[in-house]
Parts: sequence; C-alpha cells; structure tokens
Amino acid sequence: MMTNLFSTFDPATSLNYSLNWMSTFLSFMLLPYSYWMLPNRSMIMFQSITKKLHYEFKLLMQSNESKGMTLITISLFLFILMNNFMGLMPYIFTSSSHLTFSLSLALPLWLSMMIFGWFKNTNSMFSHLVPSGTPSVLMPFMVLIETISNIIRPGSLAVRLTANMIAGHLLMSLLGNKSIDSNNTILMFIISIQIILMLFEAAVAIIQAYVFSVLTTLYSSEVMH
Repeated sequence: MMTNLFSTFDPATSLNYSLNWMSTFLSFMLLPYSYWMLPNRSMIMFQSITKKLHYEFKLLMQSNESKGMTLITISLFLFILMNNFMGLMPYIFTSSSHLTFSLSLALPLWLSMMIFGWFKNTNSMFSHLVPSGTPSVLMPFMVLIETISNIIRPGSLAVRLTANMIAGHLLMSLLGNKSIDSNNTILMFIISIQIILMLFEAAVAIIQAYVFSVLTTLYSSEVMH
C-alpha cells in the first residue's frame, strides 16, 4: 500500500527512458507571448505580476545590485509556480515534489551567492558569522552555529518545497483510494473534501513558490550588504 502510494512521486516509469520530466519544460508553453502591437489581457496580468514582484524583492534587497537579482528571483518564482500548477493536473508528474528538482535549484543559487560574497564582501561575510553584541565567550560557538546554518540553507529550501508539495498529494491519494469502496453518501463527502484540498493545494503552490524566491532574495541580501 505504501509502495503504491509513493509510486506517484517516482519519476521512472519505464526501464529505458521516462517522459515525466517533460512536464517541467511543458510549463513554458503556458507563458504568454507578445505577438500583437497592444498587449492582451494575459500579457497585462503577467506584466503586472512581475512588476509587483520586482517592487517587493527590491525592498527586500536594499542594494544597488538588486535589479539583476530580482530578475533571477522573479524567473525562479514563475518557474516553480508553473511546475507546481502543472502537478495539480491529472496524469502529470509533479516535478517540484522531487528533491532532485528543488535541490538543483537551491544548491547552485546558494553556492554562487556564497562564492560571490566571500570574494567581494569578505569582511561583511565574516561579520555575519558573529552578530553584534555577542559576548566574547560565546563567539566561537556563534561562528560554529552561523556556519552550520549557512550550510544547511539550500537543504532547508529544497526540503521545504518538496515536503509541502508531497503532503497535499499524499492526502488526495489517500482519499482517492478510500473513495473506491465507499457508498454514495461517503463518496460525496470525500469528493467535497477533495475539492477543498484542491483549492488548498493551489494556494500552497503559490505560497511555496513565493517563499522559495523570498528566502533566496533574503539570503542574497545578506551576501551583497
């Protein structure tokens, strides 16, 4: 039972090759393109979202290098959001529920920010290891704690996205298995719960994409200051 339940998150469906990861790139077909002289409604909505996100991330960055970094984080937000919503459609593999997907996004970003920070703002990176007002006795422990917290940041980003996307899908799979041998009254109750869970999963898809990009912005703001 547990093997069948978690098999929905297994990207390998055949021995030779798998088309499950194609859903990751299929989301690019949903992005609106500007083919007209005047933008259509979807393009206007897309541009308003990107402008709002740019304003929010720029306030979090508070740095001169914020323009380029906000472009990265907005692209990251839209990419994760599209993949989260693709996973809500039937018979499509949820690539954002796999640790390979989320860790391949978090680890290169974190590593590039760390390399940039230690080469360009070395003194600032050392100052982040010891918060202001720390007693001299606790300074070695604070350096150790801050170093460990910096190292586990990409893992926490990846696990947070993966775990939240898996949790809702597991609940819906469990309710779907229960509805097979149920009578009409219980079936209508389970379907109503599944509809509520579907709306909740749509909200989680937006929130998790936003949280991932906001935390990436906050981590980069520490490096650039």
